[in-house]
Amino acid sequence: MEALTDSKVKFLEEKANDIRISIIESLVTAKSGHTAGPLGMADIFTALFFHVLKHDPKKPDWQDRDRVILSNGHICPVYYATLAHSGYFPIDELQTLRKFGSRLQGHPHREYLPLLETSSGPLGSGLSQAVGMVIADRIDNGKTSNKQFYALLSDGEHDEGNTWEAYLLAGKEKLQNLTVIIDRNNIQIDGFTEDILPLDPFEDKLKAFNFHVQSIDGHDMRQIVAAIGEAQAVFDKPSVIIANTIPGKGVSFMERKFEWHGKPPTAEEGEKALEELRTKKK
Repeated sequence: MEALTDSKVKFLEEKANDIRISIIESLVTAKSGHTAGPLGMADIFTALFFHVLKHDPKKPDWQDRDRVILSNGHICPVYYATLAHSGYFPIDELQTLRKFGSRLQGHPHREYLPLLETSSGPLGSGLSQAVGMVIADRIDNGKTSNKQFYALLSDGEHDEGNTWEAYLLAGKEKLQNLTVIIDRNNIQIDGFTEDILPLDPFEDKLKAFNFHVQSIDGHDMRQIVAAIGEAQAVFDKPSVIIANTIPGKGVSFMERKFEWHGKPPTAEEGEKALEELRTKKK
């Protein structure tokens, strides 16, 4: 992974803002979809696709590409927007989000778009899928495989027992090229995570499953890239990065409000949000 210069940080921050604009535009047109999570994860996706990952939009089936497995598929507007801005399909296609016949379904379908590694929607399945992929890669290529696997999870889906079973297996098998990135935004559809089913002490629980654990500001590009670099340098266990994010990040009237978890902005709300995001570009 190349060094992160000041100019690259500025580029990544501007790109993340562009992706947030695309998220809002697509949700307003769709009149359906999730808002808070996609906005909150824009910095993580930007850092991955524009700095960290080995991937090639011209060769989406490249065997040596790194793998991104999105477990919380409902935040797919940020995934779609990032893929479009990376060159995997035209940005204009984002306006077909959730439309009948569109490739951009409300949850990702792996056969519809290049680079989608899995179909997702049912929460709690993504880490098991990622663990299976890493083990299969180890069988094919041994422990010297140069692929990195990134499993992106929500904090709320840690209510699902299947997630913890996957942690058990990954820790037992010491899957060192697996990095789990948790969107720790503290909300789920019914309210705040710690009110519904508390996860803390989160770090201690994950360490107990034999993971290398880091906790970062999920909006700080330098922290994101440094944490991924540290994870790649750990060779005796898998890693977890708890990315503390703000749901609705970038749009002041959406930030930290769980009500925006599963609803799109109206045309009026969207224009207000876009005005705020576009101001950041000046």
